Amino acid sequence: QVQLVESGGGLVQPGESLRLSCAASSRNTFFFNDVAWYRQAAGKERAWVATHSVNRERCYADSVKGRFRIDRDDHGNTAYLDMNNLKAEDTVTYCCNISDLGVWGQGTQVTVSS
Repeated sequence: QVQLVESGGGLVQPGESLRLSCAASSRNTFFFNDVAWYRQAAGKERAWVATHSVNRERCYADSVKGRFRIDRDDHGNTAYLDMNNLKAEDTVTYCCNISDLGVWGQGTQVTVSS
């Protein structure tokens, strides 16, 4: 069973950027499976953020369109979420997901505060 591990979260000021990473335990995972990022605030439902398909198609939630970019590396092992112009409302836990396999990472916390 593939495992996903997120990293890259932290504390930043409004307007700054962060890159989140999602590392898969198996090679070429993201060549054969779409990968998505979700985010969840405490006490709220998980919300979809972005998806990167095996065909390199990307789609985004309206709330992050133009600010976030999802990508994967050339080895198919790591997916990324580049987040720019961060806002206070982006302060949540982010996790990656492979829906076809029903696999979730443990999440990484992003805090945007001055």
